[in-house]
Amino acid sequence: MAQLIKNDTLAVDTWKTLELAEGETPETVALPAGDIIFPLAVWQARKTEIISCHKRIGLLIQPDELIEDVAGDLEYFIVIAVNFPKFVDGRGYSTASLLRQRYRYEGELRAVGDVLHDQLFFMRRVGFDSYALKDGKNAVYALEAGFNSFSDTYQTSTSQPQPYFRRRA
Repeated sequence: MAQLIKNDTLAVDTWKTLELAEGETPETVALPAGDIIFPLAVWQARKTEIISCHKRIGLLIQPDELIEDVAGDLEYFIVIAVNFPKFVDGRGYSTASLLRQRYRYEGELRAVGDVLHDQLFFMRRVGFDSYALKDGKNAVYALEAGFNSFSDTYQTSTSQPQPYFRRRA
């Protein structure tokens, strides 16, 4: 089970991610009770049913899915989980940046999948505030090393809108 870092502290994860079994489709998968993170395809196929049955809704975005497809639905999501299937796949950074800057999403933005401590500093800069570390990774070490990799940055980001030269003056 992945360890969760949320708002710079270890946290208990109350959310479960709905996964489609072999042969299941978004239209036929059973919708469990509780705090559920739904794949985008399930949300698109059963939005009305999900809204009527769940008070707390999460959304899972894969790297090849467009957040623009649900831009009008962001108010329903308590958490949006962005999947990083491989360490080298950086498309989730763009998704997070779009959510925070263009769409002004203020809910929990969670990095899931192949999330390592090396990425936490950069993930925070684009707007992530929670991180489900890859299985087997040390969350205490990630907290110590992941966010303190660099003392300052030159570029602007969602976490630091002022460039370095303006902060020095």
